[in-house]
Amino acid sequence: MPRMDWLAHQMKHCDAMAQRLYQQFSYEYAGQSLEQWQREFAAGQLDGSWKALIVTDDDQWLGGAALAQDDLASRPDLGPWLACVLVAPEARGQGLAARLIEGICNDARDSGVKTLYLHTHDQSDYYAKRGWEVLERFEAWGKEQWLMSRAL
Repeated sequence: MPRMDWLAHQMKHCDAMAQRLYQQFSYEYAGQSLEQWQREFAAGQLDGSWKALIVTDDDQWLGGAALAQDDLASRPDLGPWLACVLVAPEARGQGLAARLIEGICNDARDSGVKTLYLHTHDQSDYYAKRGWEVLERFEAWGKEQWLMSRAL
């Protein structure tokens, strides 16, 4: 049965999750090596700058999402961010992404956050159905992006 936990409690999955993110969102990591990103992501579990929630089943990583303090360099005025939402292809269609997103939102709300932000290039409809509002559209990494927010 899939279970959620903070990556900080399951650090054996950290490098693998960082690698999956690096591959899935490669356009965001141009100029940064996989090893650099893995170190940054691991450090972020300790200092809270990339606080990730993961789903595992029988100790196999199925997906994750993060509460990031800074996820869009061009918008340092905004944050924190829902970031790094990714579910393994073999685990999709089970509602895991929605559970991870709500887990991050609940943790942020419990920490006193009033508004959470995200950016996406291909999932704006998915997020809109879950209470996120489009703030603006912009281009980054050669792709059209949607900047969205959700009141907590």
